[in-house]
Amino acid sequence: MGVILFQKIVLQRLNQVTADEVLKYAKQYGIHVTRKQALEVEKLVNGKNINIFNEKERNKLLSQVEAVTSKEAVQLLNQLFEQYVSRG
Repeated sequence: MGVILFQKIVLQRLNQVTADEVLKYAKQYGIHVTRKQALEVEKLVNGKNINIFNEKERNKLLSQVEAVTSKEAVQLLNQLFEQYVSRG
């Protein structure tokens, strides 16, 4: 799969994430997130076209997510983002 196509798929998926998916992924990766926090994360990313492959945009998003979740959650989220960024 081409790099550009991979990035587009990842970004589209992030752009459409729901609170239920946030909760599912959080559980899958051992991150404690409440329903309220998941809804806040959904509001932060859904429809915003945030480019996690751009370091400045990714760091801004991580700061916003930390404000509504926890430092631990953001550290794990950043690790997940890094996996995608290193592939793309």
